[in-house]
Amino acid sequence: MVDWPKILGGVLVLAAVTWVIVEIREDGARSERTAIERQNNEAANRAHAKRTDYDSCLSAGGLWNFGAGECDGPQKHRRN
Repeated sequence: MVDWPKILGGVLVLAAVTWVIVEIREDGARSERTAIERQNNEAANRAHAKRTDYDSCLSAGGLWNFGAGECDGPQKHRRN
């Protein structure tokens, strides 16, 4: 004779273990997505700040030094 309560109990335990594993994986994926999104936002903020610095430098009559990543200040006009 088949022991149905034991089979049903085994299936329920297997379903519970499967559910826990799926939840753990989803939580890990969610935290990884959040970390990547934070990095993207930080990179966008840094790029915006540098773009603003570049625009401000040019507006003030300066010359942007791309190697140093900063403004060399207003350029003095040279007479030839």
